[in-house]
Amino acid sequence: MTRIPHATSGEPNPLRTLTLDRLRCRTSMKWRAYPEDVLPLWVAEMDVPLAEPVVRALTDALALGDTGYPAGTGYAEALAGFAEKRWGWDGPAVERTAIVPDVMLGVVEMLKLVTGPGDPVVVNSPVYPPFYQFVEHMDRRVIEAPLGADLRIDLDTLGQAFRRVTAHGRRRAAFLLCSPHNPTGTVHTAGELAAVAALADRHGVRVVTDEIHAPITAGGVEFVPYLSVPGGENGLSLMSASKAWNLAGLKAALAIAGPAAAADLARLPEEVSHGPSHLGVIAHSAALRDGTVWLDNLLAGLDDNRRLLADLLAEHLPAITYRPAEATYLAWLDCRALGLGDDPAEVFLQRGRVALNSGIPFGTGGAGHVRLNLATSPELLTEGVRRMAAALD
Repeated sequence: MTRIPHATSGEPNPLRTLTLDRLRCRTSMKWRAYPEDVLPLWVAEMDVPLAEPVVRALTDALALGDTGYPAGTGYAEALAGFAEKRWGWDGPAVERTAIVPDVMLGVVEMLKLVTGPGDPVVVNSPVYPPFYQFVEHMDRRVIEAPLGADLRIDLDTLGQAFRRVTAHGRRRAAFLLCSPHNPTGTVHTAGELAAVAALADRHGVRVVTDEIHAPITAGGVEFVPYLSVPGGENGLSLMSASKAWNLAGLKAALAIAGPAAAADLARLPEEVSHGPSHLGVIAHSAALRDGTVWLDNLLAGLDDNRRLLADLLAEHLPAITYRPAEATYLAWLDCRALGLGDDPAEVFLQRGRVALNSGIPFGTGGAGHVRLNLATSPELLTEGVRRMAAALD
């Protein structure tokens, strides 16, 4: 695949646009879950204005009263165009896609297609907490295959997990892959993904991939779609513009089947397509089709914030281990050397009045860690680290 690198246009960094007073007018979870004296650097919402093409598309739809049910293949076509230009990938063929309400509900529907009640689903911990919540709620069993010390997929550990879940003649098992990985921001290489596909094929494990953070890569880092690697043909992927363009409140995502999984996707119940918001489909399509200039400016701003966070931690909290992520706008911070116990996020909240995600719900490997959302202004990021340091005084 040939990847076109990010190129900034000289337009403003969207992370520098909104003031704290303006952000506190928002009524979404990030800004209303905690009292006003708490600085929220936790849940995956960005402190940015919407991209102008998205605003324009939504405004036009509202002016027309175009608020009915979703229809057509415009979203899939927009994603296909984005994938071709961004990643040199022609894999998301429109006929092998389906709209779903959001990525996690899409994950549930894909797992229903390839597993049954009581079947095992392997995950790489520490990993996005809803992987545990949604899988267990649908009566499947979560089996952990922890990441290695380098925060990458440990193929030996994964192979052991695959052997365990397919032992004794078990016929159905799945691997729920997070790519790029949340919370570590690891971008799996083409070689790693091909090795995963080979392992899955050897053991008869089906791969379902959450690729919601795919557009959010650091400079010089290449995202590789799972379905594009050798052996990925029978995989199922979930993609969305949600994270990259801050559209979580406008529900819409796409399920994509590899060529060998088309028959599986064809069994998706028709009523699942009723769940996405028509306005969500319009917004996501506009972002993918016309929002790349805005995205590139965001990515440049996130690169700046990763460097800033590294500098701030080195100066104020040198005992914290931080590896700037290859993707996402999340930072996974190892706070174990601070001696704050398994849940340092609670200490930072109570003593420093800064909200971070506790590492505990991310599963094995999460204790003693916090996840920090750096998709904010440099000023608020600096204030967040200042508060974290003050919590230790």
